[in-house]
Amino acid sequence: MQDRIEKTIELKAPVARVWRALTDHQEFGEWFRVKLDVPFEVGKVSRGQVTYPGYEHMKWEATVQVMEPDRLFSFSWCPYGGDPDVDYSNEPQTLVEFRLEPTSSGTRLNITESGFNALPDDERRVNALRRNTQGWDAQAKNITSHVES
Repeated sequence: MQDRIEKTIELKAPVARVWRALTDHQEFGEWFRVKLDVPFEVGKVSRGQVTYPGYEHMKWEATVQVMEPDRLFSFSWCPYGGDPDVDYSNEPQTLVEFRLEPTSSGTRLNITESGFNALPDDERRVNALRRNTQGWDAQAKNITSHVES
């Protein structure tokens, strides 16, 4: 079964600009459509409220794993989480990685979410893969608009 989602986008913006859009919690929130409580910090949980229309009832929670300036930002999260009435703290998580590479015209951003095979059942796995594949398609457009405007 498919264990990962991979997206590569070419951005007409310098690496430093894309890095800031990914790792400044307020700027991340603008394009990702989530209001985050505090700045990202390695090893810490990031919490907030989803602001995407139709999903405002959902909570955001992710643990920052890596912040290697201008190169790699990653976090883990529950890929089907967000229901404010459910405790996902003991659920398997996926790893989201944003890898940046300079190009002659700006930045190549590789987005990978992996670990879907660890999810507890086929229905959750299939739903999480479908939902998050659509989600990363939308987020790729959002960050492109954000950093190129």
